[in-house]
Amino acid sequence: MFAIIVVNLILLFMFYNVEDYLEKVKRFLVLWNYSRKTVDNYLSCLRKFFEYVIDKDLDFSKETLEEYCIYLLEKDYAPQTVHLYINAISFFYKQILEFKFKVKFSVPKRSRKLPVVLSREEIRKILLNIVNVKYYLIVALAYGAGLRVSEVLSLKVLDIDLVEKVVFVRQGKGRKDRITVFPEMLFDKMSKYLLGRDAEEFLFLSNRGGKLTTRSAQKIFENVLRKVGIKKKATFHSLRHSFATHLLENGVDVRYVQELLGHGNIRTTQLYTKVTDLGLKNIHSPL
Repeated sequence: MFAIIVVNLILLFMFYNVEDYLEKVKRFLVLWNYSRKTVDNYLSCLRKFFEYVIDKDLDFSKETLEEYCIYLLEKDYAPQTVHLYINAISFFYKQILEFKFKVKFSVPKRSRKLPVVLSREEIRKILLNIVNVKYYLIVALAYGAGLRVSEVLSLKVLDIDLVEKVVFVRQGKGRKDRITVFPEMLFDKMSKYLLGRDAEEFLFLSNRGGKLTTRSAQKIFENVLRKVGIKKKATFHSLRHSFATHLLENGVDVRYVQELLGHGNIRTTQLYTKVTDLGLKNIHSPL
């Protein structure tokens, strides 16, 4: 019976436009309030999976999914990326093809690389070498409030509360709202920057108006890293890593750090404890 279903699916796929499948998946994801980034990632993964299935003349089965995962690993895709593909394809199998069986097989473990953290001195050098006030505030706020690049650029003027010294992060990762700290050292610069601004405006506008792009913010950070000669493989996200690490080094409870970062699982936050073990850092090599 299952073999007949598979044959029918092969025939269906031959006549069914891939774009129609992708449109169906997109409609489901949007209706279920998945984030724009997740929608884009799922569609990209599925497009590549469909190309593989057509090229290899395969069917839609659990074995095909397993074979595709092996193919990705042999191509040296990171475990996190393979996880993303599995989630996207499993979603397609369950919601679009309405397969009743559960897709169960061994999933590669997610790698747990230590985050790239900038020292306090490196942060200081970076900020001292940003002349443009807007660029300075973007980088300083990302570090001082522990924000993702998308969160910094999505802030509106009304999200900065200088009286209470808090930043409102609306619809962050996982569509969650949260409050984080506003760095007191930015009070004067931010006060001047906000003068005459409309509350509903994006805090950091592009030169053409509208929200600044993620790539622009990343480029700002990359340029200043080169300028100060920092050789670490740091990215804009390293500012958030540094925020968490420095708070833990200051003795802030990991549960509070979890809340400020907006992590759903405390184990994600606990990764930073691996780079904040002051006891280990104070041990000197016998050499």
